[in-house]
Amino acid sequence: MDTKVRKEVADRLARAEGHLRKVREMVESGAYCPDVIHQSRAVQAALKKVDERLLHGHLHSCVFKEIHGTKSEREKLIEEVLDLFKRTAGSI
Repeated sequence: MDTKVRKEVADRLARAEGHLRKVREMVESGAYCPDVIHQSRAVQAALKKVDERLLHGHLHSCVFKEIHGTKSEREKLIEEVLDLFKRTAGSI
């Protein structure tokens, strides 16, 4: 992962961390549930953006460079990405 992507991901994670901290504070203080849910959704959206940026970076760096490898190396890359989607699809 290049430096620009790493910085962008770190910034997005910091934002998600701030949102999550706010959710915890709201729960501890007994905030109105819909407000807590709204803030929780912001955490989830921020993490989704992190995943999207990481995948984009992975496809453009690792996969792009390796796609010219042998057939078995290409198949391994494809299976890796597909497996990632299979594992995350159940949690969405």
